[in-house]
Amino acid sequence: MKFYNSLTRKIEEFKPINPSKVGMYVCGITAYDHTHLGHMRAFVNADLLRRVLESNGFKVVQVENVTDVGHLFGDRDMGEDKLEATAKKVKKSAWEIAKEYEKEFFETMAKLNVRRPTVVCRATAHIKEMIDLIGKLEKKGFTYKTSDGVYFNTAKIKDYNRLSGMNLEKLKEGARVEVNPEKENPTDFALWKFSPKGVARQMEWDSPWGVGFPGWHIECSAMGMKYLGKKIDIHTGGEDHISVHHTNERAQNMAAVGREVVNYWFHSVFLLVEGEKMSKSLKNFYWLKDVCDRGFDPLALRYLFLTAHYRTQLNFTWKGLTSAQIAYRKLIGLVREWRQEGKSPASKKGLEKIDHFRQEFQEKINHDLNLPEALAVVWQMAKSNLSSSAKLGLILDFDQVLGLGLGEVKEIKLPEKVRKLLDKREKLRQASKWQEADKIRQQITKLGYKIEDSSKGVKANPV
Repeated sequence: MKFYNSLTRKIEEFKPINPSKVGMYVCGITAYDHTHLGHMRAFVNADLLRRVLESNGFKVVQVENVTDVGHLFGDRDMGEDKLEATAKKVKKSAWEIAKEYEKEFFETMAKLNVRRPTVVCRATAHIKEMIDLIGKLEKKGFTYKTSDGVYFNTAKIKDYNRLSGMNLEKLKEGARVEVNPEKENPTDFALWKFSPKGVARQMEWDSPWGVGFPGWHIECSAMGMKYLGKKIDIHTGGEDHISVHHTNERAQNMAAVGREVVNYWFHSVFLLVEGEKMSKSLKNFYWLKDVCDRGFDPLALRYLFLTAHYRTQLNFTWKGLTSAQIAYRKLIGLVREWRQEGKSPASKKGLEKIDHFRQEFQEKINHDLNLPEALAVVWQMAKSNLSSSAKLGLILDFDQVLGLGLGEVKEIKLPEKVRKLLDKREKLRQASKWQEADKIRQQITKLGYKIEDSSKGVKANPV
């Protein structure tokens, strides 16, 4: 199995630290707002990585954080805490806001068939671990104190920009507008922020350096190493995390441990909406409710995500989602059809063909999670001359990776009224009374069913 490692900028063969247990840290949400389409794509891609690992026989321990404190609006440790700001706006406590949006996030993930993490860890429940880690960095000489907090000195990490590849000289030129003149380097970041004087914060704690709250980056280092140890197989996130958050997290890890902690960095590329970046001002900031309100199945959205490689930009359009829903529903229809036709033994040639499709699917997903090509294998298999029972067995195996819930598709039991109308229509067709038969079709359509005539007979499926 191979996938792209953002640290080395190469597609590499995955070699686990411990073959019996793969440690995977997923950079979770900041629980201050709705889960939007961009989040959904990133977490579906992380879920696909986990499923591909499991299809290769690995047991995955997935740790995922929930940022419920310390994420400021400015990446450079300026601006207001996102949780505190939302709390003031809606007149609720920061704790209530965090709980509300965390609940919504995991409900959204469940509807997208994203597997629940092995461990969910909240920043506010790990303040001690963060303080301990900051203390360790302080003893090693990587920190300094300013009037507004304790900062990490990035100049002491020789290859600080290895993950991001950013030009530090250019960054320094732009640092003249930096509002914190106490920082020794423009890339330095806060490990602990002091509560502003005269400003009441809902979330603050005592520390050896003063009352305040942790910086955003320290939480992932502290919790990742607590649950997965000082050597972690995989760390995932969106590509927007690379330049600041994950670069800073890596720096902390290097300083604390003295070497790389994460072996493979896995990043999902941005999502565009109607050809533009998501923005509330453009009113293209969609949530799952928007998708469902337009009549789309959440798993049709997952299907759409499968059609684009995780390292390519996906342009979300409602037209594209419509096509994905049609394809997804067609798969559901085929699964129902294959179930109805029952089991039949496969010939020697059929067994060879089954092995061929199985191997081809695995090869696609094992080469940098090429899900679009894996989907193509699914459709080739569906159109093949394999028996229905062989197709059903294959699609259910494939769906362990695809996560489209095809194993839960049941045979449709038509209401008696629809079944009687179908029988009546068939008799009219046999008598060549086409106009009357078409009126029956219209009645069935009004009842919410679509008729499909084929050489195998007549079927009616819910629209």
